[in-house]
Amino acid sequence: MTALSENLERLEEAIGQACSAAGRKRGEVELMAVSKTFPAEAIAEAAALGLTLFGENRVQEFASKAPELATLRGSAGQPAEVHLIGHLQSNKAARAAELFDGVDSLDSVRLAERLNEAAGKCGKRLPVLIEVKLSSEAAKTGVEPESAEAASLLERLPDWPHLEARGLMTIAPWGAAEDVTRACFRSLRLLRDRWAVAHKNLKLDVLSMGMSGDFAQAISEGATRIRIGTALFGARTPRAERRSRESELD
Repeated sequence: MTALSENLERLEEAIGQACSAAGRKRGEVELMAVSKTFPAEAIAEAAALGLTLFGENRVQEFASKAPELATLRGSAGQPAEVHLIGHLQSNKAARAAELFDGVDSLDSVRLAERLNEAAGKCGKRLPVLIEVKLSSEAAKTGVEPESAEAASLLERLPDWPHLEARGLMTIAPWGAAEDVTRACFRSLRLLRDRWAVAHKNLKLDVLSMGMSGDFAQAISEGATRIRIGTALFGARTPRAERRSRESELD
């Protein structure tokens, strides 16, 4: 048994326990394997273990992996999907629409316009999640829930034929107490419920929230998708160290 398979076994047990504690069925929670910084081989191994949904943070990083995963993603059986979960600059929308099976970090009207145009040129309808900022941390991205930008995005989404709204995504405050984390996740669920009533022509079924350190709280607050990286693939090499190693190989 490989380290990845052992990690997945432990993770599945923990997810099952969290679902049971919340009175939910395991099938109600989708596992996204966050493969950022890990090579294409790790994604292929995870797919061989039955995982079919992956999350990447950066357009350029995944572009280097995509050629090795073409067969896996084009499988006739149960093809793997790769979604962008990191912040996307509008000038990279065309490449993102081409590379990814979904963008889970939509946070502006301008980005939606760019993605819609790019997806149309690719001949696809691109699933998207609206990223909502529910933390005061400056480093966090996402649309402010009560902003004019959010209102405009919700109103206009049905008019973009090449985008398919699926739900919402958020990231809890880093290192926060459990009650603060829970409140963040609960806020996203309540916001989704409110927006779903006000915008009946939008499909907002997906609640993507919870990562390796807080997925149990997210499940208890209604997450339908959890994003797990470290607990599955192991600790990541810090970006600065990776750059140093890469320069040594030049």
